[in-house]
Amino acid sequence: MHPQALLIVPLLTTLLMTVAVPAHAEYIELPVLAAIGQNNLGVFEIMLMGWDRKSDPNPVQLQMNVAGVRYGKTQLGSMAQAFDYAVERTTGLRPTGTVVVQGITYRPTGTDGPSAGAAMAVGFIAMFKGDRIQRGTALTGTLEPGGRIGWVGAIPDKIRAAKREGYHTVLVPRGQLHSAHWNLIELGFQLNVTVKEVDTIDDAYLLMTGKNP
Repeated sequence: MHPQALLIVPLLTTLLMTVAVPAHAEYIELPVLAAIGQNNLGVFEIMLMGWDRKSDPNPVQLQMNVAGVRYGKTQLGSMAQAFDYAVERTTGLRPTGTVVVQGITYRPTGTDGPSAGAAMAVGFIAMFKGDRIQRGTALTGTLEPGGRIGWVGAIPDKIRAAKREGYHTVLVPRGQLHSAHWNLIELGFQLNVTVKEVDTIDDAYLLMTGKNP
């Protein structure tokens, strides 16, 4: 296992023991795949999404904690976009209160943030609906208008990162199984990882939760 991956378990334990995620909050553990461009290293992260379900603020608000610094919605880019999409998709539930997100490697200004947009949309919807993310399946892709999942880069590195953490299925945007740089079917066979194409957030949600959004 890569040395960076060995840090995940103790860091996750620390996060669960802190007040970053609201006390007594319901939380989602969301797998997020990223890549570090400088060294082509795939990164696997567990992102914690905690929701306190309070009646105030109304409508529900989003915060992100990074190294003790709180970022508001206007600073969160693709995460805020995913959050707004999830609120719109669950408007009948009228969620209120505060959602606090705690990540290990995610940064609000990170260049790879958009490629986690689809996964974060799935996570927020699951939180509001009371569904759980099934362990073993991860998703990479941008969130596009209408809930479509858009293309991303460095997918082989992300698949390798998922494999290192014991994940057996990786969902990728439709049309990216083959490129001039990779063959994901062949890579999946080599790593014993199933690679599946998805078109929309609805497709990914069903595969990641076992339920319809």
